[in-house]
Order: sequence, then C-alpha cells, then structure tokens
Amino acid sequence: MHGSPKQKLECALYVVATPIGNMGDITLRALEILASSDVIAAEDTRNTANLLNHHGIAAGRLMALHQHNERSAAESVIQTLAQGLSVALVTDAGTPAISDPGALLVHSVRESGFRVVPIPGPNAALTALSASGLHAAHFLFYGFLPSKPAARRRELQALAHLPYTLVFYEAPHRILECVADLLEAFGGHRRLILARELTKMFENIHSCMLDEAAEWLRSDANNQRGEFVLLVSAADAPADERKADAERILSILIEELPLKQAVQLAAKISEFSRNQLYQQALLLYKQK
Repeated sequence: MHGSPKQKLECALYVVATPIGNMGDITLRALEILASSDVIAAEDTRNTANLLNHHGIAAGRLMALHQHNERSAAESVIQTLAQGLSVALVTDAGTPAISDPGALLVHSVRESGFRVVPIPGPNAALTALSASGLHAAHFLFYGFLPSKPAARRRELQALAHLPYTLVFYEAPHRILECVADLLEAFGGHRRLILARELTKMFENIHSCMLDEAAEWLRSDANNQRGEFVLLVSAADAPADERKADAERILSILIEELPLKQAVQLAAKISEFSRNQLYQQALLLYKQK
C-alpha cells in the first residue's frame, strides 16, 4: 500500500490519532493520511519518524509542533495550507488536542477558514474506561491535575460530589502523592482503577478501593512505573435524592405489578432499601 505513489489529499488539517503504546493500534485511514499528507506536524519528530518507519512510510516533511512553539508553528501550518497543501497533526501518543498539543492549532486553522478533518483512533482515557467495569452513565474527563499540591487538593474538593466517573492522567513521579490527595478528598469508600502502560507489554489495570491504593502501589516498585490513567467511581447521590428516585420508580411499577414484585424490582433498579420502599408501597397501594 505505502510503496504506491502518494494519493493527493484535499487541502486540510488532518487531526490523526496514533497508538498509545502498541504500534498495531492504528487505523488504515490514519496510515493513508500519514503516507499521503504533504507535511506532518508532530509533537516529537523522532517519535513520529519511528512510527512511520515501523509502518513502511517514508518520512516526508516533518515539522515540530509542541506546547512551547504551538503558536508560531500554527502560523507555519496556515501558510502551508494557504499553498493548497495538506497537513497531518500527530502527537506522541493518542488523539491530538486532548491533554496534548493541538487545540490552539485547530482553533487557528478553523479561524483562518481552512477545513479540519478528524481521523479518530486511540485515546488513553477511553481505553481505560472501557476496561474499568465502572458503570456510571456519565464520566468527566479531567486530564492532568495541577502539579502543585495545594492547587491539586482544591480541584479535587470541587470534584468530590459529582455523580460521574472521574478520569485523570498522572505521571509516575506524582502517583503516590496524587492517590493520597484523592483519598483525602473523596474518602476511602470509592473505587479506584489504576491503568498503567496501556496496550504495552507490561499493561496493568488494577481495581481497588481508594484506601487500598497506596499499599498496592508500594507493594511493588513496578506498580509505580509508566503513565497512569486513574478512574474514580462516581459519588453517591444524596440520600434524599436517591429516595425520591426510588419512590418515583416504585410509583410507576406499582401501577402494573403486584405489590411485592414492584418493591423488589424498584429496590433492584434504584439500589435503595427494600424495607423503606415496602412502607411507601403500602401507602401507594391503598391509594389505588
């Protein structure tokens, strides 16, 4: 495929997701775009050259675009697009512009009137979430927490009561202090998934309660290595809110089902006390 002449791409910025570890985790479309683009804007040109070589793609015009030069590099990309050429944007791993450089470039390109084309693929947060077993209906992707302890703790306090699975990225040298702050802010009763080295040889996805996490990390030095995705289970809804939801479910079921069956099903759906629901069911049943 890549030995054939390059296909002429439409003039556009192509936002290309690349593997987060395993080199095989790249789409056929991404390979075609990388092989055919006139310029590849890369967070680290050496890493991207390795990826291209692995897939037999001749490294054409590579330019650096990272967090320290994104504004000036964006101007170069826009000049390239103005010549009718195509540009592929990649980061070191995963999807550009998500806790990685690229958002400023994409904004600038769109403001300049050029087309932006997403080429979807690997993303560390979604990879971890898919294997976590956490079943909240919604999740909040936060990304990297502040590196300074005081700022990190303030952010965690603000997130503590949200009824969503929380998704964070963390570096290995901060993992112990980050987990300690999670425990302080959220309490030990919430579940934590520590996903490290995703899709790589030493991939590890560990599930535990928050008050067990530090012990697991310290039990083996290898457990502290690699880039982490941390997922914290959603906060419980306030008791009065849960009760109201349970009673609403019960009122619907009791119109169609016998009292005992309605109570059992409402308790199962809402995870609320069956005994408390039974008393409410008796009142509702008398009103029928």
